[in-house]
Amino acid sequence: MESRTQDIARQATTIAAATFMLIAAAVGSGAFGGTSVSELQDGALSASGSYIAPAGPAFSIWSLIYFGLIAYTVWQALPAQRSDERQRLAGWWIAATMVLNGLWLVTAQYLTLPLTVLMIAVLLATLARVIVLLNRRPARGWADRIVVDGTNGLHFGWVTIATVANITAWLTQIAPASWADSAEIWAVVVLVAVLAIGAASALVTRRIAPALATAWGLSWLAVGRLTGEPDSTITAIVAIIVAVLLVLAGVLGVVRRRAASVPA
Repeated sequence: MESRTQDIARQATTIAAATFMLIAAAVGSGAFGGTSVSELQDGALSASGSYIAPAGPAFSIWSLIYFGLIAYTVWQALPAQRSDERQRLAGWWIAATMVLNGLWLVTAQYLTLPLTVLMIAVLLATLARVIVLLNRRPARGWADRIVVDGTNGLHFGWVTIATVANITAWLTQIAPASWADSAEIWAVVVLVAVLAIGAASALVTRRIAPALATAWGLSWLAVGRLTGEPDSTITAIVAIIVAVLLVLAGVLGVVRRRAASVPA
C-alpha cells in the first residue's frame, strides 16, 4: 500500500511539474504580455549576447523537448507505468528537471543574470543524474526508448550547450573591456571543453540524443557567428567541427551499446 501511494504521488507530482513548466514557458515567451527571453537581462540571453550564443532558430528545439516532456508526462501517468521500476528510479528526478526548467525562465524574467547561471547549472546536474539513473535499467520497448530516453537525452544535450551560453553571457557582461581582444580565443577554448564533455558523455552513456541536441545548438552557433553579431569565422568553424565530432561520438556510443547487448 505504501509503494502504491508513493507511485501515485510521483505520477501526480510529475503532472504538476509539467504544468508549472508550461506556464513558465508561456510567461518566458512573452505570451502573457511579458518580455521575451531574448530581451531579458539587457539582451544578455539573446542570439547576439556572446560568441557562444546560438542563432535564434536554434531555440525551436524547445518545441520538440516540450512535446516530448508532455508525452512523457502522459505516458508515465498510465496505470501500466505506476509500479515500473525504471520510473520509480528516475521519475522524481525527471519531475525535478521540469520544475527547474520552469524556474530558470522565472529567474530570467524576474531576477538576476548570475542567478540564471546558478539555476541552469542545477538543471544540468539534475539532468545528468536522470541520464545516469536511466542507464541503470534498459528501456523496455520503443515507447520507453523514445519517450523517456529520447526526450531526456535531448533535454540534457540542449541544456549542456545552453549552460555554456548562459555562463558565457554572464561573463561577457562582467568582464573588463580589455578581454574583448581575446574573446575569440576563449570561445574556442570553451568549444573544445564542450567537445571533451559531450564526447565523454556520449561514450559513457552510449546515447546519441544528447550529442544530437548539443550539435544542433553548435550548428546554429556557427550560423550566428557567420551571419550575425558578434561575427567570428574561427568560432563558427570550430563549432561546426565540434558538432560533427559529437555526432560521431554519439554514433560510436550507440554502436558500443548494441555490441555489448549481443550475446557472446
